[in-house]
Formats: sequence, structure tokens, C-alpha cells
Amino acid sequence: MGDKGDATQEITTASRYVYRGRILNLRVDTVRLPDGHTTEREIVEHRGAVGIVPLDGAGNVTLVRQYRKPIERAILEIPAGTLDPGEDPATCLHRELREETGLSAGKVQHLATYYSAVGFCTEEMHVYLATDLQRGQPGPDEDEFVEVVPLPLVTALRMVERGEIVDAKTIIGLLAVKARGLA
Repeated sequence: MGDKGDATQEITTASRYVYRGRILNLRVDTVRLPDGHTTEREIVEHRGAVGIVPLDGAGNVTLVRQYRKPIERAILEIPAGTLDPGEDPATCLHRELREETGLSAGKVQHLATYYSAVGFCTEEMHVYLATDLQRGQPGPDEDEFVEVVPLPLVTALRMVERGEIVDAKTIIGLLAVKARGLA
């Protein structure tokens, strides 16, 4: 359902941009509903992002603690970042892993690709497992303040179960690693 040509599809009859920013745009579409009525849909356009679960040979995962203004608190997350225009997710994952943690990965494995919030946003998130890790110096962007937090993977998974890790990409990445029997 929802594919092109589906009787339940919403047809866009008009579109206007309310905001254009550095990492996202806000567009308002006027759509005709399957019953013939019209309504507006607010859509956040985002070019996509990558999340990385860095797992070392001892079973430790490297997370980052970062203050997130929309929720007004610091949370634990897997390293992640927005794709540059036209950038391949594999290129982005190596850049973001190095910038946020100082790590480089000898091996990567795709874990999942999903849409973060299909009700209003186009962001497609690509999540990878990074192994065969080498340590280096982090080099975060000038507006990023991150704390590198290595934890045993089993501890991070318990934190997910207790609701202490609340970030969707982190939960998905950690549970995908567990589902592959690596925990």
C-alpha cells in the first residue's frame, strides 16, 4: 500500500518552502486525499545520515555523549552524522567515526536502513557495524562537543532495556548487533 498508483495515494497539487536551512528544509505540500478532499502536509526534507556501532574485539562499544537542544539534555548515542550532498554512506561513516571518536574501522557491515520519522520527515538513516578498530584523535566539528564513552556492549544493551538509552538510531544499531549474535 502507498505505492505509486495505489488508490490510497495522496496527490500533491501544490508545494511551497517555508524554510531552507543548512541541514534541513521545511516544505508544505497541498495534497488531494483519496476521498477527494484536500489538506496540507508539513514535510522536513533531510539528505540522510549514517550511524555507526563501533565494536572492539573485547566486546566494547564506543558511544558518544552529546547535548541535544531539541530535548534539552545530553544523551548517549552511537557516532553519527549527516551525509554531505551526493555523499556515499560508506564515505560518511568513516569520516564521522574518525571525527567523533578518533577511531578508524578496518571492517564495516551494513546493519539497517530506515526512515527516522515517516510521518513528517524524509531522513533515511543508514546504520553500520564497525570492527577491526584502530585508535586515533577525535576531531569534531567546531560546533560539536562530544564525550567519547566506551562501554561493554552488554552494559549498553541493558541501558536500552532500562530506557536509559533513548536515541532511535542507537537502539536500532545496538539491537541489530545483538540480533546478529555479537552480544
